[in-house]
Amino acid sequence: MLSGAGISTESGIPDYRGETGSLRTHTPMTYGDFVGSAAGRQRYWARSHLGWRTIARADPNAGHRAVAALQARGYVDGVITQNVDGLHGAAGARDVIELHGNLDRVICLDCRQTTPREELDRRLRSANPVFDAQATRINPDGDVELPDEVVKDFHLVDCTNCGSPLLKPDVVFFGENVPKTRVERCYRLIDDARAVLVLGSSLTVMSGFRFVRYAAKAGKPVLIINQGITRGDPYAAVRVNLPLGEALTSLTSALL
Repeated sequence: MLSGAGISTESGIPDYRGETGSLRTHTPMTYGDFVGSAAGRQRYWARSHLGWRTIARADPNAGHRAVAALQARGYVDGVITQNVDGLHGAAGARDVIELHGNLDRVICLDCRQTTPREELDRRLRSANPVFDAQATRINPDGDVELPDEVVKDFHLVDCTNCGSPLLKPDVVFFGENVPKTRVERCYRLIDDARAVLVLGSSLTVMSGFRFVRYAAKAGKPVLIINQGITRGDPYAAVRVNLPLGEALTSLTSALL
């Protein structure tokens, strides 16, 4: 099974490309902007410092719970998600491959040490005791919109292990490649699968679309549940245009 941002919209996290998708008004941080500019990192962390709290408070919805139930009963084997919100695991799904990483972890790009996001959150709160901006629209990458005058007063912290300023959420930014070993794990899941179920992904980016194309080329049925067209529609044996919570609850009831 492969899921995208559409499965988390019912948990209050918007998608990128739906009717109200964030890409209509929001330009996500790119890897090049993040590593190449201290101002870019300041802008990202000021905004993400607020946005992460909203994602951290989000609860799994009926779609996430249905996936976990289907996996527990053996109807779903491997779970691959393009999401960085951790909600599949929170719902009880096992051994989830988080294709684009998880916002709950932070990595130093110099020494490669990883630390919990909660630890960084405490350090940023201490470094910014009077930072009281309010988040408005939350984006799937944990970013929010903030005025420049608020961002410029936000203080960053460095890696506690090596002192590097290059602390980054352990997620794949736009313009960054998914780690090769992670991609290979996903291909092995597809090889072992009898069919591939796609939930809530437009499959616009190659990171997820390649697995659908790979499965179809191998003669494995592809089933897509998504509101709106997807790049994978020409490869789909079954295509369902319904909200995921509704569709998966019905599917789970029928099977279980």
